[in-house]
Amino acid sequence: MAVTDFPYQAFGEPQADEDDSRARSVRDRMVPPMRGSLLWGWLGPIIVTIFGGVLRFADLGHPKAVVFDETYYAKDAYSLITWLVERVTIKDADRSILAGNTDIWQKCTGEALDKCASYVVHPPVGKWMIGAGEWLFGMTPFGWRFAAAVVGTLSILILARVARRMTRSTMLGCFAGFLLALDGLHFVLSRTALLDIFLMFWVLAAFACLVVDRDRARERLIDWYETSPLSSQGPYLGLRPWRIAAGVCLGLAMGVKWSGLAFAVAFAIMSLLWDFGARRAVGLRHPYLGAFSKDVPTGLAAFAMVPFLTYMVTWTGWFVSAEGYGRKWEQATSSGPGFFLFDSARSWIQYQWQVFSFHNGLETSHPYMSDPWQWPLLLRPVAFHYEGRDNACAVKDCSEAVLGVGTPVIWFGALAALVALIAWYVASRDWRAGAVLLAYAVGWLPWFYFAIAQNRTMFLFYAIPMVPFMVLAITLCAGVLIGPSARTLGGSVPMRRTQGAAAVGAFALLALINFWWLHPILTAEIIPYTEWKARMLFDKRWI
Repeated sequence: MAVTDFPYQAFGEPQADEDDSRARSVRDRMVPPMRGSLLWGWLGPIIVTIFGGVLRFADLGHPKAVVFDETYYAKDAYSLITWLVERVTIKDADRSILAGNTDIWQKCTGEALDKCASYVVHPPVGKWMIGAGEWLFGMTPFGWRFAAAVVGTLSILILARVARRMTRSTMLGCFAGFLLALDGLHFVLSRTALLDIFLMFWVLAAFACLVVDRDRARERLIDWYETSPLSSQGPYLGLRPWRIAAGVCLGLAMGVKWSGLAFAVAFAIMSLLWDFGARRAVGLRHPYLGAFSKDVPTGLAAFAMVPFLTYMVTWTGWFVSAEGYGRKWEQATSSGPGFFLFDSARSWIQYQWQVFSFHNGLETSHPYMSDPWQWPLLLRPVAFHYEGRDNACAVKDCSEAVLGVGTPVIWFGALAALVALIAWYVASRDWRAGAVLLAYAVGWLPWFYFAIAQNRTMFLFYAIPMVPFMVLAITLCAGVLIGPSARTLGGSVPMRRTQGAAAVGAFALLALINFWWLHPILTAEIIPYTEWKARMLFDKRWI
């Protein structure tokens, strides 16, 4: 049996005996039916999402300050919705913005126009999304953080639904969404106008689309198997809109940060391996020839052409504006439309190469930088905001802080779950364990190259695309711990299931308590300095 097609016991489904297993239809074996109520399959995740959304939107405009790298992205976003491209701002622009003055642009005309074009090193999608909030609510802290809170909240719903689909359990889907809602790093980035939360969102959305596509493709394959004459290679499975949607999401992920490219490559391989496994599992004589001739061509279109076209569309503002960095508009328009197109493409490629060179040579030291091996252990979080205040609370020395750090119970629990998933995948080749491990590895391992070969400046919040897959790892292990819902001869629930459910519930409660304890230093609540310091898990490293 192919490594991507291990038939699995759906969590919550009664354990079948050997004879019953043989009698199960091919459909149930390849696409286990969803258990439970369709209504609660949506209502449960939505309730968890509302819980996470209330946490994220509560007092979103506080602190009324430009927090950490908001100084770049909030202004770039406002420039995009104003000029279609990023422009250079005046000195002390942050102070002007907080005072209510949005006339922050350097004035350039004629030949000096190029001097007002801002050299930026990230594509525009995340900044356009931030700009949408500024367009709706103004150039205020609430306005530039609004989009981050929206996608942070929506990612809870997406994760709950994809966990439900992977486990066939609404309870475990809600458990996954609940944990993501309580993760400190996800929470802080959902309340800050940085790009990484948008990268995480589009990566997670692409993964969710591919999990749906896996089920839909198998359903089509089974429909053919049950109603059509058999062939050695199997059928063409059609356009597969969910896989195309995944390609769009991956193009948007790359349009936020180039690190989305690694996910695009990995997810393409993963999806095609699922196709190979499905054709083999249905019993085709030549499954791999069928996959190469019928699945790979459409897969290449979905994972190469669609993301590339999506990425190019995200640069529309730069292409149609004369004021973008490196645009050379007058030179391009002086020799006719053919040369205009050629020179525009050449200027864009030169710009991309400059950005690539910048990222390869980024070695500037920063007090909160960290190496990838430190991220899972939360050894060096990022102080997004800190302000000492006198007599602002019950005592003289008070602190107001936003610390970008994950919830330790969740992160350390994920380490154990990921190790368990490795053993699980080696023993069973379960596709769910493999998919989660792959996504986590793609979000983490490439950064070791930059750390070792280039000594690149990196931060803990670069790990945010890994967080949903850490939660999925915990969720899959929780499902194994709880076990199937088979009852004993007397009709009682097995002791193992009761104990497993109690352990999973205790873990969720610990995550809630841990998040509650950290909440004041995630939201800039004014507290006594002694209470702030008590929340520093690793004294010297967290300060």
